[in-house]
Amino acid sequence: MIRTEELLLNVGPQHPSTHGVFRVIVKLDGEIITEAIPVLGYLHRGTEKLAENLNYTQIIPYTDRMDYVSAMTNNYVVVHAVETLMGLEVPERAEFLRLIVMELQRIASHLVWWGTYLLDIGAMSPFLFAFRDREIIIDLFNELCGARLTYNYMRVGGVKWDAPEGWIQKVREFVPYMREKLEEYDTLVSGNEIFLARIRGVGAYDAQTAIQYGLSGANLRCTGEKWDLRKDQPYSLYSRFEFDVPVGVNGDCYDRYLVRMEEIRQSLRILEQAVEQFPEGGETMGKAPRVIRPPEGEVYVGIESPRGEIGCHIISKGKDKPYRLKFRRPSFVNLQILPKLLVGQTMTNLITILGAIDIVVGEVDC
Repeated sequence: MIRTEELLLNVGPQHPSTHGVFRVIVKLDGEIITEAIPVLGYLHRGTEKLAENLNYTQIIPYTDRMDYVSAMTNNYVVVHAVETLMGLEVPERAEFLRLIVMELQRIASHLVWWGTYLLDIGAMSPFLFAFRDREIIIDLFNELCGARLTYNYMRVGGVKWDAPEGWIQKVREFVPYMREKLEEYDTLVSGNEIFLARIRGVGAYDAQTAIQYGLSGANLRCTGEKWDLRKDQPYSLYSRFEFDVPVGVNGDCYDRYLVRMEEIRQSLRILEQAVEQFPEGGETMGKAPRVIRPPEGEVYVGIESPRGEIGCHIISKGKDKPYRLKFRRPSFVNLQILPKLLVGQTMTNLITILGAIDIVVGEVDC
């Protein structure tokens, strides 16, 4: 009879497959995981507490550093919360610019996920292709707001700057280019038998489990649950545009892959409509006071980030700084299911399952 001993192994916090300074302590019986304990906090900066000593405009750059792969949506959720509390009207041109950059950001974020996920499980070329195409979006953002990663572009009442001449045309030209590249991605990866063997049936759960754990985004929709805040609780200008909410069937890593790839296609649909309807003129800032002082009260707003529902809860005492600010971070919430999914899996599947959740550790720790 072969006798085995329990092995305690650290995965991370420096390992590249953990997508940041994130650590998982795993107990192993041979190659099989018997217990997994996530260890958080290596990137904790106290963003929510810092916000209590900042005025509302000063908070915006801090949101860039949470989910730094999707900074535009983070910018939006906090200004949207303040605007909702103040009852502030945003000019149409500014709202169009916000929506366009958020959908470009969704595509860029999914490209980072696609490239790094394939790199995690042994494919090098997709990583290079993904970052090549993401670079086009980064160049567009750089031209718009002067930054490549942390943008600080949104403002309470609008946006910092209008789009430069010819910028909208460049977005229009990007749509058919990206559609063509997506076909290449599918040819290269989506039907690859080695890839399918690695992710099909791995890390599966049903819709009820997803809801109980509070999952959102692709981690929820992969189970067949059709929930997207852009459709179900519309904000910005999303109610004007036609797009589908992709869902999966089996709730496994492969369905999460397919959902995200289809989300890129739907974002391209939204962009195509937005650039055609983009207003010729108009203001990019509403009538916001120079010093933002929302009335006494509280508000919660949620929007659909590339990782799921990111929410912002603000309690105001009528001053220029929030009394309390709290973010609902989808990376943190989605990560809760990881220990359940890893029990009984092999070590190689740990990387497959963690990568399919798509976390950004800056948002996990906040």
